[in-house]
Amino acid sequence: MASKKYLIKNAQIVNEGKIINGDVLVADGLIAKIGNELSDPSAEEINAEGLHLIPGLIDDQVHFREPGLTHKAEIYTEAKAAVAGGVTSFMEMPNVVPQTVTQELLADKYQIGANKSLANYSFFMGATNDNLDEVLKTNPKNVCGIKVFMGSSTGNMLVDNRDTLEKLYANAPILLATHCEDEATIRKNMEIYTAKYGDNIPFEMHPVIRNEEACYLSSSMAVELAKKHNTRLHILHISTAKETNLFGNDLPLEQKRITSEACIHHLWFSDADYKEKQQWIKWNPAVKTADDRDGIWKALLDDRIDVIATDHAPHTIAEKENPYTSAPSGGPLVQHSLTALLDFYHEGKISLERIVEKACHAVAKCFEVEKRGYIREGYFADLVLVDLNKPWTVTRENVLSKCGWSPFEGHEFKSSVEKVWVSGHLAYNDGQFDESKKGERLTFDRN
Repeated sequence: MASKKYLIKNAQIVNEGKIINGDVLVADGLIAKIGNELSDPSAEEINAEGLHLIPGLIDDQVHFREPGLTHKAEIYTEAKAAVAGGVTSFMEMPNVVPQTVTQELLADKYQIGANKSLANYSFFMGATNDNLDEVLKTNPKNVCGIKVFMGSSTGNMLVDNRDTLEKLYANAPILLATHCEDEATIRKNMEIYTAKYGDNIPFEMHPVIRNEEACYLSSSMAVELAKKHNTRLHILHISTAKETNLFGNDLPLEQKRITSEACIHHLWFSDADYKEKQQWIKWNPAVKTADDRDGIWKALLDDRIDVIATDHAPHTIAEKENPYTSAPSGGPLVQHSLTALLDFYHEGKISLERIVEKACHAVAKCFEVEKRGYIREGYFADLVLVDLNKPWTVTRENVLSKCGWSPFEGHEFKSSVEKVWVSGHLAYNDGQFDESKKGERLTFDRN
C-alpha cells in the first residue's frame, strides 16, 4: 500500500544555514519536492503559515532501558516521548540487562525497535574488558557505533584495562563513543565525602566528587589513544570548560577523526541549581559550574563541540528520591530537548539555523547517517513543524516518559512542537499520535 502524501504549504523552512519560505511535498516516505506554490491534488495539504519546518532531531545518546530495566522506561514509551519532542531518530546505549555486548543480544534489541519504536532507531554495541571478538563483528553499515564506558556510570561496563583499550582503539570497525570519567579519582573523592556525610552526602557535592579532574584525565586519555591509533572517536556529554581544549575546529566536520557532544542539561543547568533541584539534576558526568557551562557554549558555537544530544536516562521517582549514595544518576530529557533549545533561541544564545546544524545536520555527518538530518529532495521525510510562539508549562501530567517526572517541571517553554513526520508518516499531530507505522532502522553510509 502506498503511504500517504502530504503537502506542507508556506512553512518557514530552516535548513543548511538558511530560513526560506516554501512548500514541501512528502510522498513514499521521502521528501519528493521542495519549492514554492507546489500543488498535488492527491496529497493532504497542511497549512504551515507562521510555523517553522525543521529536520527531525537525531539524538545520538539515549538510554531507553529495554531489555531488563523496563520499570524505568521502555523503547515504546520513550520513542513516543522522543517523537512528541521532535526527535525523529535516536541512538540507544547498551547498559541494559543483559548488557548489549554480543551480536545476538544486539540483534534482539533491533527486533524490539522494529516492533515497538515510533521513532527511527539505532543501537550501540557495548564494549567490555573481554568482548573484543564480538565488537569486531559489528556491521558499520547498520549499527551506529561502539559504546565504551571509560569510567563506570550506570551498570558495570567499565573498560579500565589499558591493553583492552589499546586493542579497541587500534581495531574498532566503526566510531567509538566514550563516556569519560576517571574511576580512581571518583572513588577517592567518594571515600572522603562518605566518611564525612555517610549516605546523606549533599547533592551539591556531586560535581565535587565527579569533578573536572576526573573528566579531563579520562577525556585526555581517550584523545591520546585516538590520535595514536587514528581511531574515529566521539566523546559524549562534555561537562567542563577544560575538556573543550582537547578539540579542534580547524577541519570541516566530515574530516574530523575526533568529535564531541554537548548535552542539554550541561547547557541549561549549573551547580547553583542543585540547591533547588537536588537529585533531579544528578547526572554523570555532573552538572558543574556556570563557567563550565559558558565554556561548553563557547566551544559549541565555535565548532570545537560538534553535536547536541540529551543523554536521556530515566529512573523512577522512588529511585531518585533515595539518599545521595543510592539515588541513581540520570533523568528524562528527550521530550523537551528541542523546546529547551528553542528557549535558548528566544534568549539570543543560538540561532535557529545553528540549532538545526548542531542537532540535525552535524549528527547525520558525524555518524554518516544515510539520507536523514536535512530537508533535501530524495531524503527521508523526518520533519518537525514548530510554533515559536505557543507557550506551555511542563507538569508531571504531560510528561510522556514512563518515569513520570522531568527536571523541567514548572518551567514554561516558549515554543511548541505541532506536527512530526517520521520517515514520511505523520506520527504526531497536535498532541495526538498515529502509531499505525513504526520508525525505521537507521543505516550508515560508511565504506
